[in-house]
Amino acid sequence: MNTWIMAAITFREAARKKILWTALLAGIGFLVVFGIGLRIQIADFSAGTPPFVRYQILSGMLMVGLYTVDLLAVVMAILTSVDTIAGEISSGTIHAIATKPMARWQILVGKWLGFAGMLAVYVAIMFGGLVAVTFKMADMSPQNPVQGGLLIYLECLVALSICFLFGTWFSTLTNGVIVLGLHGLAFMGGWLEQMSGFTEGSRLATVGILASLVMPTEAVWRRAAFLMESPLAGSLPQFAIFTDVSIPSPAMIAYAVLYLLAVLGIAVYHFHQRDL
Repeated sequence: MNTWIMAAITFREAARKKILWTALLAGIGFLVVFGIGLRIQIADFSAGTPPFVRYQILSGMLMVGLYTVDLLAVVMAILTSVDTIAGEISSGTIHAIATKPMARWQILVGKWLGFAGMLAVYVAIMFGGLVAVTFKMADMSPQNPVQGGLLIYLECLVALSICFLFGTWFSTLTNGVIVLGLHGLAFMGGWLEQMSGFTEGSRLATVGILASLVMPTEAVWRRAAFLMESPLAGSLPQFAIFTDVSIPSPAMIAYAVLYLLAVLGIAVYHFHQRDL
């Protein structure tokens, strides 16, 4: 019960953060711009444009939109949660909670659940909004939207857990730098795997896989992209960067789930041991 009470309190606190509303307004602005761009592209199709080309262009635009939603969601997960544990420890406000009859693991897990709930709402709004706009205007939708949306949410939860882990060790600024750096490492690892598919370089693939094992966020996204894109996505040159040459296996998704649980478990342990 204490855990769920803390989750509810954290959810309400997160909902009052200006950065959350700023991210939401930015997301709505993106959906508006995406809708305008989609309408203009549809209007620019000539009567002689082959249906295959029309479908591929619109599918490519949809994947660009989904990639942007994924990026916004992960960055929002990091920026809204980076100060939660680290900031409360450095300012001493954590004492007001830790002195109550509530175990430390309940505090941390409750806060994690509160942010997880907030992220679920944000991902649902952004992902659902993009799918709805595309279906309404172009009469198309991503393949396997439920699986893709859940994987984007999983990616956000991994980033959230990393923020909580390093928040029990470092200050807010250091925590943010580390988490964003790890996400950048994951991004680079993902593209190294992609490049290895073009060049058939096993050593390059090994480096990319090792980077994904350190931080699996980008691997989760690429699996989501593979599930959501059309079978012939990326055949047009302007959308070639979204072609899945090296596709993470379901085993990588299982690893990401175990990674999330392990990171959260270490965060709980260290928070319990730390002198506040």
